Amino acid sequence: MSIRITVLTDPDHGASSRRLVWLAVDGEGNPVGTASLRLFGDPGQAHLAELAVRVHPVERRKGVGSRLVEAVLAGAGAEGRRAVVAPAEGGTPGEAFLEARGFRRALTLRHARLDLTAEVASEAEAGAGYRLVAWDGAVPEELAESYAAARRAMDDMPMGEVDYGTTSWDVDRLRAVARAVEERGEHLHTVVAVAEADGSIAGFTEVVVPADGTGDGLHYGTAVLPAHRGHGLARLMKVESIRRTRGQYPGLTGLLTDTAEDNAPMRKVNEELGYRPTHETYQYQRLL
Repeated sequence: MSIRITVLTDPDHGASSRRLVWLAVDGEGNPVGTASLRLFGDPGQAHLAELAVRVHPVERRKGVGSRLVEAVLAGAGAEGRRAVVAPAEGGTPGEAFLEARGFRRALTLRHARLDLTAEVASEAEAGAGYRLVAWDGAVPEELAESYAAARRAMDDMPMGEVDYGTTSWDVDRLRAVARAVEERGEHLHTVVAVAEADGSIAGFTEVVVPADGTGDGLHYGTAVLPAHRGHGLARLMKVESIRRTRGQYPGLTGLLTDTAEDNAPMRKVNEELGYRPTHETYQYQRLL
């Protein structure tokens, strides 16, 4: 089968990444597959890129995917990247496809769902010295700098063997995320724990709800800064987030979350709150 690969530039560059796209066409000029490479722009992730490959079902097992991956890896190397990651659903052909092309499983994500139509935990206790604050949409001005600083709590979260690096957060980036959610028509809700001693944010949890307020919402992230761990803040914030979400969206039936397999403390919190496992996904990584 004659295949021609063409590299394209995605004009829709984000504030923190850009994409290259490869198009595979057959001898008659018909598109048969695509691949994209997300190039992270943050200085702490300048070594990293993320691969996605799609081949038309009738064109699979004809070498199209392999040709696309070869082109993408060459492109990643030319861009100075030293690690490429790619997701795969558990129990799908994607796992064998990536492994055959030099990728190795580096992270297992366990997905879980909380059934909001059933009884859920409604109480939680935390150590003295903290109070909860919640907002909808973009972070309030008076908490913006502290919230940006608190995002570093995500940097040391267990993430298997994936070389994710670090992400720089500032107020502009926080607002860009909130704006992106709003432009999709969805709803972003945040609960934070504030340390009474100095008024700084000690931890946070975020939920995104579909535009119509029905179906399942999605946890964007939950983290506690190292100095404030061991006080039950993750559970406290999640309980409050669940309570508020149920109150605002009576048509919402569930909340989805994913947690790294080796993040035992957060998985324990989720299990205690009633989240039940649904499936696993994996991050595969190839070092260049």
